[in-house]
Amino acid sequence: MGGLHPRSNDAMSDETTTHELSARFDPTGIEAPIYQRWIERNVFHVDAADATAPYVIAIPPPNVTAALHMGHGLNNTIQDVLIRFQRMRGRDAMWIPGTDHAGIATQNVVERHLAENALTRHDLGRERFVDRVWEWVDQYGSTIIEQLKTMGCSCDWERTRFTLDEGLSRAVREVFVRLYEKGLVYRGNYIINWCPRCLTALSNEEAEHQDSRGRLYHLRYPLADAEGEYVVVATTRPETMLGDTAVAVHPSDERNRHLVGRQVELPLVGRRIPVIADDYVDPEFGSGFVKVTPAHDPNDFEIGLRHDLPRIDIMNDDATISEQAPAAYRGLDRFEARKRVLDDLEAQGLLVEVEEHEHSVGHCYRCSTAVEPRLSLQWFVRMKPLAEPALKAYHEGRLRFHPERFGSTYEHWMTNVRDWCISRQLWWGHRIPVWYCQECGEVLVAREDPSECASCGGALEQDPDVLDTWFSSWLWPFSTLGWPEETDDLAKFYPTHTLSTAPEILFFWVARMVMAGLEFVGELPFTDVLLHGTVRDGSGRRMSKSLGNGVDPLEVVGRFGADAMRFTLVNSAALGTDLQLDHEDLDSAFRVGRNFANKMWNAVRFGLGYLTEDDVRTNPLDTQLEVTDRWILDRFAATAVAATDALERFRLHDAAEVTYQFVWGDFCDWYLELAKMRLRGDRGEASRAAAAATFAFVLDGWLRLLQPIMPFITEEMYCHLPGRTDEDSLVNGPWPEPGEDFEAPDAVGAVSGLQEIVGAVRNLRSDYGIDPAKRVDVVVARAPASLAEALTVEMEGLLRLGRMSSLEMLEVVPVGEPGAHGVLRSGAEVFLPLAGVVDVARERDRTQAEIDRLQDLLAGSRGRLEDRRFVDRAPAEVVERERDKCRSFEERLTVLVEKREAFGSG
Repeated sequence: MGGLHPRSNDAMSDETTTHELSARFDPTGIEAPIYQRWIERNVFHVDAADATAPYVIAIPPPNVTAALHMGHGLNNTIQDVLIRFQRMRGRDAMWIPGTDHAGIATQNVVERHLAENALTRHDLGRERFVDRVWEWVDQYGSTIIEQLKTMGCSCDWERTRFTLDEGLSRAVREVFVRLYEKGLVYRGNYIINWCPRCLTALSNEEAEHQDSRGRLYHLRYPLADAEGEYVVVATTRPETMLGDTAVAVHPSDERNRHLVGRQVELPLVGRRIPVIADDYVDPEFGSGFVKVTPAHDPNDFEIGLRHDLPRIDIMNDDATISEQAPAAYRGLDRFEARKRVLDDLEAQGLLVEVEEHEHSVGHCYRCSTAVEPRLSLQWFVRMKPLAEPALKAYHEGRLRFHPERFGSTYEHWMTNVRDWCISRQLWWGHRIPVWYCQECGEVLVAREDPSECASCGGALEQDPDVLDTWFSSWLWPFSTLGWPEETDDLAKFYPTHTLSTAPEILFFWVARMVMAGLEFVGELPFTDVLLHGTVRDGSGRRMSKSLGNGVDPLEVVGRFGADAMRFTLVNSAALGTDLQLDHEDLDSAFRVGRNFANKMWNAVRFGLGYLTEDDVRTNPLDTQLEVTDRWILDRFAATAVAATDALERFRLHDAAEVTYQFVWGDFCDWYLELAKMRLRGDRGEASRAAAAATFAFVLDGWLRLLQPIMPFITEEMYCHLPGRTDEDSLVNGPWPEPGEDFEAPDAVGAVSGLQEIVGAVRNLRSDYGIDPAKRVDVVVARAPASLAEALTVEMEGLLRLGRMSSLEMLEVVPVGEPGAHGVLRSGAEVFLPLAGVVDVARERDRTQAEIDRLQDLLAGSRGRLEDRRFVDRAPAEVVERERDKCRSFEERLTVLVEKREAFGSG
C-alpha cells in the first residue's frame, strides 16, 4: 500500500472508531454469524398488515429429497438478488420458500432404501409405506432449506410450505372438485406414456424425447384371400405387431386403395385384420401401408376410434408381453420379444428389409427408461378451455417473458395444448378424491372424505391413484397464501410479481400456473417470467450425476464463500445464455468472484484506517472537492444508474459487470491509488477531508450496489465503517440514488486523460519489451489546460501508477532522440525516451530483420493475389484466406516501420 500507515489515534478526532478488518478475508468466519443476525432480527419477514408496497416471488419448490445442485445455485441466487434489490428500494419484498413432495422421485428414493433390506413397498402395504416416506421427509426434508440459507437466500422462512401440507392439500382437493364439476376433469381409456420402471403413467411433458439411432423394419403381411400376395408395412417397434387390428392406406392412394375392404393375415398371430382407408396415412411414406395398433400408439388409437377397431394391449405394466399375445411371447421383456418376433418373421420369409433410422424416443423424466405408449384407464384435465385465457394474457402483453424469444415457445405450447393425464400409479402424493360405491357403482367426487355412498349407503373404495406432482405445483403462487380461503395474505400478496425458473419447465409448470391463476383466482400469478440459462461444464455438457461433471454449491461455498459463488454465477449468466463452469478446476471456475472479494476487502481494509465518524457522516459536496473526487462521484452516479436500470430489466449480468468494473477499476485501481497521499494528510486537512468524505460516500454507495449479489462481505465491511456496529445493516437499504449533483463531465475528461497517459505508457512498455518493473522517464506534450492542471495536481500518484521516474510536460516532443511515441484522444502526445532503457542498436537491427522478412512474405502474397489463375481457380475460402494474410502482413509492417523510426537512424 505504498508505505502508508494509518494516522495514529492522536491524530484522529475524538469521534474516530478503530474498526479494523482482519488482514485476510475469510468468508467462513463471517457468513454464518451475519446470517444468524438476520434471522434473529427477522429482517426477511413481511406481515400482511404492515405491507404497503409488496414485491413477491414464490420460489420454484425444490424436491424435498433433492440435494442442492448448481442449477439451484444459479436460480436461487437470481431470485435473492431481485428480492434484496427491491427490499433495499423500500418495497415489502417477500420470497415464499418451500419444497415439493416430488411423487415419483421421493417414492423411488424410499423404495431403493427398502430394497437394501430386501423389502418392497408391497411388503409394507400402502399405509405403512406412506408412513415410511413421511419419516424420510421429516428426517431429510429440511436439508435443502438449510442449504439455501447457507447460500444467503433471504426467504421469509416463517412462510415455508410443502406441497403435501394440510393447507395445500385442501387447495388440491378444491381444484380437482371444481374442475370435475365444470366437466374439465374426466376419466377414460386413452393412450398414455407408461414408465415400466416407475410403473406409472406420465404426462406428455414428462416423457422427454431424445433423438435415437434405431432401425426401421419392413414387414410383409400376407393377403388373406390371395396366396402369394402381400402388403408391406414399416415399424420401429415390431413387437407391437402382436396387437395390430388393421392395416391402413390413404383413401386417395391410387396404388393401394383397391385393397380397402380386404383382409390380411397377421403373421405369428393368425388373426385376420381388415385393410382400411384413413386420411392420417402418408401415402408417400414407404409402401403406403401402415400397421394400426390402437392400444400402443396415440395416432393408431385415433384411427381405431374412427373405425371402431378393437384395442389389444399386449403388454403388462412392467413391459413384458401379456396374455393377450401368443403363448410363445408371453412373459418376455419387450426388447427380448422384439428379437424373437424378428427372428420368427425372418424364418417365415416375412422380414423384407431393416434400415438404420433416426427417430425421437420418449424417456421417463425421472429414471430415463424408454416409455411405452399404451392404452390405460386414467384421469385427465381438458386443457384447451384453460389455455385460451392464458394465451390471451400473453397476446395482450400482460404476461412478459425474459428473454422475449420464450414467448413464442409459450405460444406454441398453448396453441397446441393437449389434455393432461393427471393420475399416477403411485402411493406417495395427493390421493385422487374419488370414491366408488361397492354396492351400486356410484362415483363420488368430494372435498371431504365420505363415510358411505350417498345413494345407497354402501361401502366406498377410494381411487388408488395419486395426482401428478405438478397438479399441486401449478397452484403454488396462491395455495401458499392460503387459497381457497380469502386470507389477508392472499389479498395483499397475490398476484406475485416475478418468476425465475428454467426454460425446460416452461410448460410443465409456468404455463400451468398461468392457467390455474386465471381460472381459480381470476388474475395472472405473476407478470414477468425470467428464464435463465443452463449450467454446463467446461466442454459445454449439461451438468448431471450420470456424467460425473456436477458441481456441489456447498463445496464451492465452503472453499470460496457464498459471495464468491453468487457473484461468479450472476456475472457469468448473461440473460438467456448458458454458463460454463469447469468442474475439474473449481479454483479457475470461481476465480472471478473470489478475487473480487479479496480485492474489495484489501482496499476497504486500507481505507478504513484513515476514516473518522465525521468523514462517514459528511456529504462530500460540502467539502473542497478536487478533480479526482469529482470524477469518482460522477462515475459512481453513472454506475448506480446503469446498475439500477439493468436490475429493473432483469439483466443481472450487466448490473454485476458494470459494478465490478467500477469497483475494481475506477475505485480500487485509480481513485484509491491517487487518494492515498491525501488520506494521509500530505496535501493538508482540506484535501484530506474531501478525499476521506468522498472515499466513505462512494464506498458506502457501492457496498449497497453489491449487497443484493454479495450480501455477506458487503454487510461485514459496512458494519466496520467508523460509527457503525453490528446493529447496523444494509438489508433494508436505502438503495443509492446519487442524482445529478454529482455530474462532472470536465473532471471525467481530465481523469480520462490521466488514465490514457498511464495506459499509453504501459502499452509502449509492452511494445518495446521494457521490463514492467523498470521505472522510465516520460514526456507529455501539447496537453490541454485541464489535463495539464490534473497532471500537476496528481503527479505523485501518476508516477506510481505508471512506474515512471519522471513525467515532464513540454510544448513539443523531443526531436532526433530515439523514443516510443503515442497520441491521446485529446491531441496530447506521450513520448518515452528509449536511450538507456533498451539496447537501441540491437532492437533497431532486430526490427529491421523482421521488416525484411515480412516484406518478402507480403510480396509473395501479393503475387498470388495478382495471378488470375490462382484467383479464378482456387476455392473461394482459400482466396479469402490469402487476402486476410496479405492484410495482416501490411498491418504488421506499418507497426514495425513506426517502431524502427522510434529507434532513430543509427
